[in-house]
Amino acid sequence: MYVCICKGITDSQIKEAVYDGSTSVKALRRHLGVSSQCGRCAELTQEIIDETMTTGAMASANSALFYSAG
Repeated sequence: MYVCICKGITDSQIKEAVYDGSTSVKALRRHLGVSSQCGRCAELTQEIIDETMTTGAMASANSALFYSAG
């Protein structure tokens, strides 16, 4: 899904950038250009960051539990 229409940036691109370490709207603005034109996508971008970080943290915790149990 397109998040930033001005720059043609998708949620998948944002998630990938978060996995690569860009964990703020400011960092994603520098990395991808998201929210650098009209700014309407900033709120949704932050939601995607938060969701991705939460999901990633849960996946890491689950992996650690799986490997420590084995």
